[in-house]
Formats: sequence, C-alpha cells, structure tokens
Amino acid sequence: MPLSTTTSGSLPRSTALIEANAARAFAEDGFTLLPSPEAEALTALAVAEVVERQRAAGITLVGDGEFGKAMTNPVDYGAWWGYSFQRVSGLSLTDVNAFTEPPALSTPGQIRLTSFLGRRDRQRFPSVYAEAVESGRIATAFPTTTGPITYRGHEAVAADIRNLTAALRDGEQGFLTAIAPGSAARVHNDYYATDEEHIEAWADALREEYRAITDAGLILQLDDPSLAENFDQIDPEPSIADYQAFTRIRIEAINRAIEGLPKEQVRLHLCWGSWHGPHTTDVELKDILPVVLEANVGSISFEAGNVRHEHEFAVWADAKIPDDLVLVPGVVSHATNVVEHPELVAQRIRRYTDIVGADRVIASTDCGLGGRIHPDIAWAKLEALGEGARRAG
Repeated sequence: MPLSTTTSGSLPRSTALIEANAARAFAEDGFTLLPSPEAEALTALAVAEVVERQRAAGITLVGDGEFGKAMTNPVDYGAWWGYSFQRVSGLSLTDVNAFTEPPALSTPGQIRLTSFLGRRDRQRFPSVYAEAVESGRIATAFPTTTGPITYRGHEAVAADIRNLTAALRDGEQGFLTAIAPGSAARVHNDYYATDEEHIEAWADALREEYRAITDAGLILQLDDPSLAENFDQIDPEPSIADYQAFTRIRIEAINRAIEGLPKEQVRLHLCWGSWHGPHTTDVELKDILPVVLEANVGSISFEAGNVRHEHEFAVWADAKIPDDLVLVPGVVSHATNVVEHPELVAQRIRRYTDIVGADRVIASTDCGLGGRIHPDIAWAKLEALGEGARRAG
C-alpha cells in the first residue's frame, strides 16, 4: 500500500489566475484588495482543477495550492505572507521597508533582526543575490503595525474553505495553509511595546483563522519559516542558546494560538526560506529541533530533499520525537530544476519510515513549488513524489 503524500502548499498558478489577481483594485489603505466576483469565480474553478491534478499525480492529502492568497503589488511579498496583511486591522502602509530597514525592537539576548536584504548569506554572496534582486520585484512600501492587530479576514478564509471543500470527494481530507504568528509579525511595529507583545497580538488575531479551518474539518498548516530562517537575519551571528530563546517565543505564540484546537488537525511547516541561494548561513536542524518539538502540533512538515539539509535525517533519528507526532518530510525539492528519480524519492521516504514507521510519515515537497520552478517541472516532481511513495509503500 502506497504511503500518504501531500504538498507544502503553493502550487503553480495559471496565467489567467495571475492576471485576474493583478487586475484587482486596492482599498484606500493601499494593500487591502477589493472584492472581485470575476477573480473569485476563477479562483474557485482553479482550486477544483488543481485538486484534481494533485489526485492524478498521486497526492492523497490535497491542498488548494494557496490560490486564494493573491500575489499582488504594491505589497508583493509572497502570497504565503502578504495575504495576512489583507486579513487583519492595525496595519498602515508606510515608507519603512523591511527589505532594507531592520525592525526597531531589541529581542531576547539583545539580538536583533536585520533587514531582509541584510542577511548574512547575502553578505557572503553579494553578486549572486544582486542578480536575484535585479530580476525580481521588491516592494517600495511596506505595512507597519500602527494600531491593535485584530482579525477581519472572515469572508476571505470562508472562501478558501468553501473552494477547497467543494473540490473534495466524500471522505477525502484536505489542508489549508495559514501564516504562523512569528512569521506574520515580521513587519515593523510602531504600536506594541515589545516584540513579545507584538507576536502575541498576531497569535490572538490569527487564532480566528485557524479555528475556522479546523472547524471545517480541514488540516491547518501553519507556515513558519521564521523559526529557522531568522538565524540568517541576525548579524552578528547569535549564540545557539540566545537563538533558541528567541525561537521559543515564537513556538509559545503558536501554542497560544492553537490552544484547544484538535492537535491531529494542525501541521507546522518548517523551512529555511524557499529563495534560490547558497544558504550557507542556515542554522543547523540539531540546534533548533528541540525547541520546535515543543509545538503542540500533530505533524511537522520540513525540508528533507534540499541538498543543504538532506543529511539531517540523522538528527530526527536521535531526537526525542513525541509518540503521536507525524513527520512530513519534503522528498522532492523546490531548489532544483532536476526532477528527482522515483527511486531516490522512495529512498528518502524510507529514511523516515525507518525512524517512526510508515503510518507516521506523509511524503511531501520541501517547500512551495509555485513561483520557484517552471510549472511543468513542478508537476513532474509531484508525479515523481507519487510514484516514489508507491515504491516505498
């Protein structure tokens, strides 16, 4: 019997869907999208199609491809994160730019996040990243927290739920992604007195979105690349003890936000950032996994095919993994255009089934495939994932 399979969220969007989102108008605040019946109808159709295509590729736990999370300017900071700006109150569009200006608040151990363009990996490889910046779009304005963070995305998350559930077959499970508090709070803050208070406010607000998803019977995937990638965004490099304390605040915020929700319906996605770069200053998994395992979630999705972190399956073998935790390793990667051979996929899967058993492993993608590789390659990778799971089963 083949193992269960899933994705980590983002899948390639059609040209029509991208154009429809780009044509949408903004409210006076500058980053809230106004309703568009045309775009909403197209999104519903696109979700139905992407769910069916996942099934055909051998994916058993399907998602909506994050199609309800529009990628738009002027705040085009990735749909996985930028969508949250549209679903809370308390933000204002300012000239303060997180790409170039670091947050103002100090953090535990007196460590501080740099700007996104100040990452240590970028400093080590300036020519490599200069090419990436020139070829991409960088927002010139950015949301800043200027008032109390409160949730207002009820209609939007209801649409996400409605589109996915309509595409599911009887008895079929699906999942929706939502940003975790620590990653959401990586905007500038001019309102809350401390970093901790800012993150807690995001946790309290986003809890409404989380509950809506789990109440609908869907799996909630909490996207929190900040847990690992923040390490590269601290200069000078912090001690591991200080970074663990810094990260624990973000894990505590997750636990605050999901308290009382069905544990088996909550999945945490951990990654080192899906941008294409050297990643030589990534924190090692062994240094953060003990803290990450403090999250009260039913499963953890993580990069296991990315060549910078593939070797770290040995860390899981030595870890104190809770008996009820399901592992969701990425066994095909967004970081290469090479399509993994199904036998390699099967070998990667077996590394984890050997640790916790086949019933506690769901094979997945490293990170979101949408926007990182050509759509045809992305779907070929999902087919390799499906076939690899059949061989490993």
